[in-house]
Amino acid sequence: MHEYMSTERIWELICPGLPEEVGRVRRWTRDVLHDSPHADDAALIVSELGSNALIHSASGSPNGSFHVSLHRTPGTVVLAVTDTGGGETKPHVATPNEDETHGRGLGLIAALANRVRVSGDDYGRTVTVEINDQHQAPARPSARGVRVARPAPRSMA
Repeated sequence: MHEYMSTERIWELICPGLPEEVGRVRRWTRDVLHDSPHADDAALIVSELGSNALIHSASGSPNGSFHVSLHRTPGTVVLAVTDTGGGETKPHVATPNEDETHGRGLGLIAALANRVRVSGDDYGRTVTVEINDQHQAPARPSARGVRVARPAPRSMA
C-alpha cells in the first residue's frame, strides 16, 4: 500500500428529509460496501435508521435532513445516522404485540450488529452501529427450509 493511503475509509452523506432518500442511502451503502460481506446487513440497517429519523424526528419535516456516515476498516463497518432532533422519545428496542405493525426495527438492528449505541439529546440523536467479522449473523433458512439457532440479541448501550 502507498505510504499516503490508509486502510481506513470514511464516507458521509447528508440526505434531505424525503422518503425517497431512504432508498438512495441504501443504494449508496451497498455501492460503498460492494466487496464487503456486511453490505446487505449494512444496507438494511441504514434503511431502518434513515426511516426512523424521518418518522420519529424533525428530520422528516419540510426543511429536515439526516446525516449518514460510514467508517470502514478491514473486517469492520461502523454506520452512524444522525437526525435533527425534535423526537418525543429516545430510540430504544421495543417489544410490540404481534398485531402491531411498527416497533421491531431497532431490535432487528441489535440482532444484526455487534454493538448499537444511541447518543445525543432533543436537538439531535445519533444511532451508531458496528458490524465486524466476529459477529455471527442471524440464521437464515437452510436449503431444506430448517432454521438453525440464532444468537441472542445484542444489547443497546
